[in-house]
Amino acid sequence: MSKALFAASLLAVALIAPVAHAHEAGDIIMRAGAITVDPHENSGRINHSVLGKVDGSKATLDSDTQLGLNFAYMLTSNWGIELLAATPFSHDVGVKGMPGAFAGLNGKLGSLKHLPPTLSLVYYPMESKSAFQPYVGAGINYTWFFDDKLSSEAESKGFRGLDMKDSWGLAAQVGMDYMLTDKIMLNAQVRYIDIDTTGTTSLAGNKVKVDVDVDPWVYMVGLGYKF
Repeated sequence: MSKALFAASLLAVALIAPVAHAHEAGDIIMRAGAITVDPHENSGRINHSVLGKVDGSKATLDSDTQLGLNFAYMLTSNWGIELLAATPFSHDVGVKGMPGAFAGLNGKLGSLKHLPPTLSLVYYPMESKSAFQPYVGAGINYTWFFDDKLSSEAESKGFRGLDMKDSWGLAAQVGMDYMLTDKIMLNAQVRYIDIDTTGTTSLAGNKVKVDVDVDPWVYMVGLGYKF
């Protein structure tokens, strides 16, 4: 579906939807939809225990889309607390920019999974009778990395073991709900999450590590239900 057709569809839904009151104190909201973590990584140089930091080298991460879950409790009609959850994200980890005799080390290093639960305080500026409810929020994120493993290609090059350090960081978001009925809503949200990690492996018995500011943009579109 093209972006123009998608936008037109949303507008048509908005025009035909009945007027519905939005969020009030004590409401519990559950949202679900497709969520994408798109890393905008800023990698330090790969640090080899013998060679030191290798100029031009860095680590890379790809994007992934999973089932996103979002739970909110309205403290008042304008303020709520919200927890972001999801099924585990999977990312490929790569090595890039190794020069000269070490160019053969470039390519896929391995893969990892992570869960990024995020707790936020959220502000809804509109009156509760408005069916359209934009919001902004800020909070704290904990990212748990697990199932870190090397690719068979990396192991054939002499790499052994892969470990990614867990991360604490701040998060910010903007989003919107549009009430289709008194209970059901459309939802869209965008987040920025501060995720910093250190990857560690070894090459021919020598320690190799790299610091990576993952700093992803997180996009979610779905439906919500108010209890």
